Amino acid sequence: MEDLSPRPGDLEAIETASVDELRALQTERLLRTVRHAYDNVPHYRASFDAAGVHPDDVRELGHLARLPFTAKADLRDNYPFGMFAVPREQVVRLHASSGTTGKPTVVGYTRADVDMWADVVARSIRAAGGRAGHVLHNAYGYGLFTGGLGAHYGAERLGCTVVPVSGGMTERQVQLIQDFRPDLIMVTPSYMLSVVDEMERQGIDPRSTSLKVGIFGAEPWTNDMRREMEERLDMHAVDIYGLSEVIGPGVASECVESKDGLHVWEDHFYPEVVDPVTGEVLPDGEEGELVLTSLTKQAMPVIRYRTRDLTRLLPGTARTMRRMEKITGRTDDMIILRGVNLFPTQIEELILRTPELSPHFQCVLDREGNLDSLTVLVERREHAAPGAAAEAGVRLKGLVKASIGVSVAVDVVEPDSVERSLGKMRRIVDRRPRR
Repeated sequence: MEDLSPRPGDLEAIETASVDELRALQTERLLRTVRHAYDNVPHYRASFDAAGVHPDDVRELGHLARLPFTAKADLRDNYPFGMFAVPREQVVRLHASSGTTGKPTVVGYTRADVDMWADVVARSIRAAGGRAGHVLHNAYGYGLFTGGLGAHYGAERLGCTVVPVSGGMTERQVQLIQDFRPDLIMVTPSYMLSVVDEMERQGIDPRSTSLKVGIFGAEPWTNDMRREMEERLDMHAVDIYGLSEVIGPGVASECVESKDGLHVWEDHFYPEVVDPVTGEVLPDGEEGELVLTSLTKQAMPVIRYRTRDLTRLLPGTARTMRRMEKITGRTDDMIILRGVNLFPTQIEELILRTPELSPHFQCVLDREGNLDSLTVLVERREHAAPGAAAEAGVRLKGLVKASIGVSVAVDVVEPDSVERSLGKMRRIVDRRPRR
């Protein structure tokens, strides 16, 4: 793989500023944001007042813990525009979640917000190894989902040539990669696997493409998946993180020279990690739920937003800003099976250690009598004989029992049998009857 480490002058001054300089900037911006939210968003005024706190009580970063959390339910309760801190006429862009589990969460952006968003995505792409003049194949979905347009504006801000493919039409994705010879691709990791499978079906060696970097986000993925991608494509696989409620993609990014966790762009987003049950702020290094506060958003500031993503905060390495470890799972994706907690990413790690099995899989939950059961539905790889793949399924069952401590069934199916996703992969299929 090509060395894409940054050259002198590639970084913004804030990326290598001293910790003291960064903390001073964060404090100034936090105080302004808290006041802005309290003065202009009825929800925040009511929640602060109910908690007995006032913006004047927040005078330093450590005081942020005095403020109440914001949850997705708060955004839904104030649907559609109740969380906006500026008149609706000043909002130049609206995005929203899919709303598959209720009302969608709506987010708004002023012109300055869109510019800031483009800046942090450009910084993320540059950290991943992208440079002005590179061709970027953007296979994130466009529309209300923040991924496509967020990546697009950031890539253009960096000076890339953007190919706005969006998701779907996998054969066409492969054709355009062959014809336009992009340097970078931005896409969900699960859909990238589908693109690679299509290349191989067409007789194209994925290692022969022009791609230098894959920037993968929108769903948890493991370091084992990174190794799989890098080996099959001979390119760097780099993680990017974001969520629509906070801004979209570009909250944090891995740096290609280290790939040791995602540097949070702390000049715009202040991270905390809390105990998911008690809400207590945990010290850096301890795993818990990521909580984010925006520091520069105008249209829709968020104060202590509970992401439900599980990670830990670590010191900066390639940049001054702290790193967050790759997301290990989400509190709402955790499966509790006969008293044992497990996440789909744990299953993925074990599948990727089993050469006969493909990382196309789903966790299917059923109920047998009064007991919940879990079946791992996983495809065999094309090169694996059915008999060898069946034996690998038995080994996977043993690995799950030995590593996670719970018994599951494993159903090895033919290639292309597991549902494919054009965006975020649906890893959990819950067939249990509603009580």
